Formats: sequence, structure tokens, C-alpha cells
Amino acid sequence: MLTHRTQVRVRFGDTDPYGIVYFVSYFRYCHRGIEEFLRNLGLAPENTFRNREEKFGLPIVAADCRFLIPARYGELLELETSVKEIKEKAIIFQFRFYRPPETGLLAEGTATIVAIDHTWKARPLPEVVAEKIGNSSD
Repeated sequence: MLTHRTQVRVRFGDTDPYGIVYFVSYFRYCHRGIEEFLRNLGLAPENTFRNREEKFGLPIVAADCRFLIPARYGELLELETSVKEIKEKAIIFQFRFYRPPETGLLAEGTATIVAIDHTWKARPLPEVVAEKIGNSSD
């Protein structure tokens, strides 16, 4: 299974008043991880999340995250993004956060994207997306 790694520097605006990464920031990091994962497969996020020509979209419909160890302002994190499951109409991405060179898990979570058509109804994954992501999980 393909795992894409993205480095994330914790910015001041990503933290709470105590300098700890605010929970919402992890979801922004996860979205960035999906974007970089897609880009690595040759799928431009700007044409993949919403494709006007082929009239499909891939919104995130569910997300969760478990926070195990705090991350702080200024730290460099490594985010591992992989595909946990591919379904006919959805992809579930998995995320794991580390603080290199340490190997302890800081946080982990998932995000589910669902394919929709131009009327916002669920549809099968676009062929190009299913093919590239399906091939990456071999």
C-alpha cells in the first residue's frame, strides 16, 4: 500500500493559547496530506476535488482523529497518508502523525471522501481516480 509522507511545520496560528496544536489544525493537515497524496499520483487536487468538465466532486463527509501526544508550536511533524479502504463510491484515507526522528505516534485519524455528481448525489468513483488510487494500494 502506498504511503505518502508530508512534513508539516506547526505555525503559531495552528496552536491554542498554550502553544499546543489545536485539534482543528490536525484536520487541515490531513487535508493537505490528501492533496499531496493525490498530487503524487498525478491527480491535481484542484481538478480532483471538484471537476467541472466531468461534473463530479469528492467532498469529505466524515473525519476523526485521536490525539495521543501533544505537538507544539515550531515543531516539524511528519504526516503519513495512506488509503485505508476503497469502496465503489468512497475512499477512506488514514493518517498518522509523528515527530521525527522519534517514532512514537502523536495522533492518528481517518477521512472519508465520497464521489458525487453535479446534483450532489452519490455516484461511483470517477474512473481515473479509482484507477490511480486502486493501483497505488497494490
